[in-house]
Amino acid sequence: MAASTSASNPIVCASFNQDNSCFVIGTKDGFRIFASNTGRLLYERVIGAFVIVEMLYSSSLLAIVGAGEQASLSPRRLCLFNTETGTALRELNFLTSILAVCVNRKRLIVVLQGKTFIYDINSLVILDTIDTVPNLKGLCAFSPSLDGCFLALPASTTKGSVLVYNVMDLHSHCEIDAHRSPLGAIVFSSNGMYIATASEHGTIIRVHSVSDASKSYSFRRGTYPSIIYSLSFGPSTGLPDILLATSSSGSVHAFFLRLAIDQRSRRSCTFIGSIIPNSVGDALDGAHHHVLHNAVAPGVKSYAVIRKVDRASDVSTSECTPCKATISIITHNGYFLEYVLNINHQNESSWTLDREFNLLTAIAESGSNSC
Repeated sequence: MAASTSASNPIVCASFNQDNSCFVIGTKDGFRIFASNTGRLLYERVIGAFVIVEMLYSSSLLAIVGAGEQASLSPRRLCLFNTETGTALRELNFLTSILAVCVNRKRLIVVLQGKTFIYDINSLVILDTIDTVPNLKGLCAFSPSLDGCFLALPASTTKGSVLVYNVMDLHSHCEIDAHRSPLGAIVFSSNGMYIATASEHGTIIRVHSVSDASKSYSFRRGTYPSIIYSLSFGPSTGLPDILLATSSSGSVHAFFLRLAIDQRSRRSCTFIGSIIPNSVGDALDGAHHHVLHNAVAPGVKSYAVIRKVDRASDVSTSECTPCKATISIITHNGYFLEYVLNINHQNESSWTLDREFNLLTAIAESGSNSC
């Protein structure tokens, strides 16, 4: 979770919990927890600025890191905070600033500029230390699934190589050469089966299978460079239906992986399709790419997730499976947006703004402290 340095952006950090049922924002004054379904403010704490606030599902445990504006909120100190008691459970101190934190029910990951620490979250015993290339932005991805619990870190400062590490068995799983330019964004699918990456240029987004490090898909976001602020897979037990991206252009991009599979099978029946690699064909074919322009003001950092995907059951006469995706977006200028993306049988898309509210003016209900 990278901090927003612009004075015009009141939100310093933002993240959803592991099942997207809640989200938390860090501001210059403290942090606030909201329920995703209702937008209800569940908990707030006004004690100073935070650059990292991470939830553990819907529990009362938070991992928080201060911005350093107060001596008690050092960016080198990780605090495990209990929202029920309002007290710190444990604190971990480091020699340099903490750049990212990831948690699940078994592991706690702390990312520094040149090292990444893996802890048992229950005992806080250090299980392993990974020496990394300089990771100035704290770029990482973490799969919370215990069956496919992987950590992804940059493996190079000159190209887009990804180190995939198994944090349960504590060994390097593979290294993926995803891009020619350095990495700009990484995300795992919720089951840890797929990893999506973008380079600093942000024009091509690639999806690899984690099991064998093979490239599965390539999608072209656009022609001109753009900073990818967030990547998100739709919830799935297998291949996710949708991959979502937000960027500095202010647009939201939805790529349909299942439609790409169908188009591959149709391309393979043609002469040109038989000689073009699948990943190249995916990037050239825009039929599975749906864009919402100007969803956010250009340059405003945003973080989006796909909370739900509903697919039509009757697809016998359709080349495209109709579906509806619920997409939640947090903007660093202080707003929550929820869009519904509908795709019909003809692969035509429509975006509907279902909810919008100010995250900074919401008032907590009495006794609300859980999702």
